[in-house]
Amino acid sequence: MTALEPVPRRLLRDEAYDALLEAIVSGELPPGQKLNDAELAERLGLSRAPVRQALARLAAERLVVSKPQSYTRVAPVVAEEIRDALAVVQAMHALAVREAVPRMTGEHLDRMRAANAAFVRALDAEDALAAIAADDALHAVPIEVCGNAALAETVRRYTPLLRRPERRRFSSAAARASAERHDALIAACAAGETDAAVALSGEIWGGLDTTDEPEA
Repeated sequence: MTALEPVPRRLLRDEAYDALLEAIVSGELPPGQKLNDAELAERLGLSRAPVRQALARLAAERLVVSKPQSYTRVAPVVAEEIRDALAVVQAMHALAVREAVPRMTGEHLDRMRAANAAFVRALDAEDALAAIAADDALHAVPIEVCGNAALAETVRRYTPLLRRPERRRFSSAAARASAERHDALIAACAAGETDAAVALSGEIWGGLDTTDEPEA
């Protein structure tokens, strides 16, 4: 490949994945909802192939359950699975913060502040999905700064399972505590207080509710 080759467009399977994930997280596709790849492809304006690929990825992430030649459904929210995923994600974010704090610059801190400001605006607008996106942007900074590819991949692998509990939290008054903890985390990072920043990261992720939700 040369530098002057055309930049590839985003894969349709990724577009399908993002759309289906958002529909699952928002509740448009609730737990237990049967999923038909032909119907979903028509709704998304895509062929069946990228939709099938997206469903396979969602199944690997335990957001979809399927039985060959029988059914494909949106998975229930299972407390044990959420707790397991949360333990891994929480540990990875703590490690990222520990490694990142000594390397952070003013630009990194400004990005975290901007992300938290966007998070608060999303809460004010009662837009839980926008709050999730802003939260992602904030926590992505330490992951980027620490530069650990295995850590980043682990977070990407297990975070989708936390999306529905995140939406539930960011749709409640409890989300304001997250904004305050974000501010404290940024202050600790700015002061170079690594241990305090790590502890705050743990508190932020530890506040996620991992209880079951009823199936629709």
